[in-house]
Order: sequence, then C-alpha cells, then structure tokens
Amino acid sequence: MSLYLLFDVGNTRLKWAAVESTQQPSDRQKKLWAYSGSISSKSLASPEHKAELTDYISKTLPKPDAIGFTCVAGSEAIENLKSLFPQWSDVLWQQLKGNSECAGLRTLYQDSSKLGADRWAAMIGARALSNTNTIVVNAGTATTIDLLGANGVHYGGWILPGLELMQKSLAGNTAALPLAVREGDSDGFGLSTNQAIIGGCDAAQIGAIQYAVALAKEMNCPVERIWLDGGNAQIFAREMHKMKSQTSCVIEITEGLVLRGIWAWLLQNL
Repeated sequence: MSLYLLFDVGNTRLKWAAVESTQQPSDRQKKLWAYSGSISSKSLASPEHKAELTDYISKTLPKPDAIGFTCVAGSEAIENLKSLFPQWSDVLWQQLKGNSECAGLRTLYQDSSKLGADRWAAMIGARALSNTNTIVVNAGTATTIDLLGANGVHYGGWILPGLELMQKSLAGNTAALPLAVREGDSDGFGLSTNQAIIGGCDAAQIGAIQYAVALAKEMNCPVERIWLDGGNAQIFAREMHKMKSQTSCVIEITEGLVLRGIWAWLLQNL
C-alpha cells in the first residue's frame, strides 16, 4: 500500500494522518484517513513522548512515499518533528509555508511569508472541496477567519483570541470575574456571570464570522459556504445554526481541513 503521511503542528495540538495514494483531497467520505491521531504539540519536546510517537506510527503504517507538514509552533518543533523517523531518512519531507505557491490560488497578503501556514493550508483544503466564495474558519487556540473567492483569491482575514483565551483573559485581568465553565448550550443573554462570560465570548466569535459574511457581500464576493475546523468548530456550528436566519450560507464542519490542504499541496509538489 502506497501512503502519504501528513502533520499539522499547531500551538496546542499535533495532528497527523496518512492517506492512500489512490485517494484524492476532494474525497468527502467520512472514513477519509487511513490512519490518524492527535497529541499535545509539547510532546515533541519530550524524548519519551517522541519515542512513543515514532514507535506507534512506524509500527502502524508502512513507510510513506512522502511526508508533508505545516508548523506554527516554531523552529525547534520542526527540528523535533523531522527527527522522528531516522529509519526513513530517504523519505522526502515537504514543508508547506504561508508563502508556498499553490496552483489555482493566490493571496493578497502584503507579505505572504507572514501568513500562517495553517491558515494557508486550510484555504487550500477548502479549495479542494469547493470552488465557491467561502469563509474559512479555524476555531482553535486562536480563531482565524479568511475570505477565499471563487476565483482562487485570498482576500485576507482576521485573527482573534480563541474561546478559551478570551475566557482566560477575563479571569486573569479582572478582580471579580472567574474562569467560566461551559455548562450546556448558551442561549440568549446570560442570567449569571458564568453564562454571561460564555455567551459573550461565543457572541464575539460568531459576530466576527457574521461580519465577515456581510463584508464579503459588500465586496461583491457573496459567501456561499462557511467551512469550520478546529477544536471549537462544533460550538460555532451549533450557535450559528441557531441564527440561521442571519445567513443563507451553507455551514459545514470538516475535520482536518489543514491536513487536507497539506495533502492537496503535497500532490502538486511530488
């Protein structure tokens, strides 16, 4: 079996997946990844955890034909990642960066080398799935919101603190506000301090996405689909569906959008 191995090294989580060479990034079946996993990104700094990850992957899947990756966790994390498989020293490693060229896509970012590699990968993944005007949201440690046109142009985006960062900021920088705990769905205005914090942070995130949709329409780039990925994607989707009357966009969660983008880009560079 011929495989490609993919890594997405984020600030919080390291995600990996392997795909068979007979598959395509446009495939949308639920059982997309032949193998996959996720661990803390900090594990790369631990010799013991690195050895465990190396042992698990190398014994679980055959030697890959190529390895593609993105990393926003710094140069040391890249070095640790690339040292995982000394037994596969002849395997080609390809790093997707924010300024990596991708056929059919271009960004209007002033300095594309400063564009987050995970954001660029997510847009490549979204493009593999649809050719419409889209908002691409990665709801992780930070929340990123990007506008990708049907013409393949990235018109820019926004970076917000993620839900947990917002909540921790309130707890850490005020005298009276606690660290809020999510207790079921937020619904309307909060009737307790905890509900007010959870609902307020949710509203800030969803409001930013809705503003992005409205701004795109003003730019004559009406959004037809919103792609959601990341640890808070389920929360975003639930809250946005409550307000479905606010937008006619298709709202869809796709796990591993960054990995899918790495995969699509890797195929162009083999």
